[in-house]
Amino acid sequence: MSSHHHPWIEIFSTPTCPDCRALKAWLESQGIPFVERDLRDPAIAEEAKRRTGVRVAPITIVAGDVFYGTFPQQKPRIAAALGLIQAA
Repeated sequence: MSSHHHPWIEIFSTPTCPDCRALKAWLESQGIPFVERDLRDPAIAEEAKRRTGVRVAPITIVAGDVFYGTFPQQKPRIAAALGLIQAA
């Protein structure tokens, strides 16, 4: 078990979203735990809209910071938020 503590991560996603799958696979490959929220559930979709102001997938929340857009758009920002790389 890693001694490195990662911030709380939530991913609002859908099963058919390629960027959602890529994001989750990348986090898993880094050994970073996350909680997945299924946007097919209307209550979860409404919660995501209320908390983030957007209706897209994936939406990633890292320690309260919101990221959305394609996986290639999110990846460097999430990596920086997690301290995996220096912010550009």
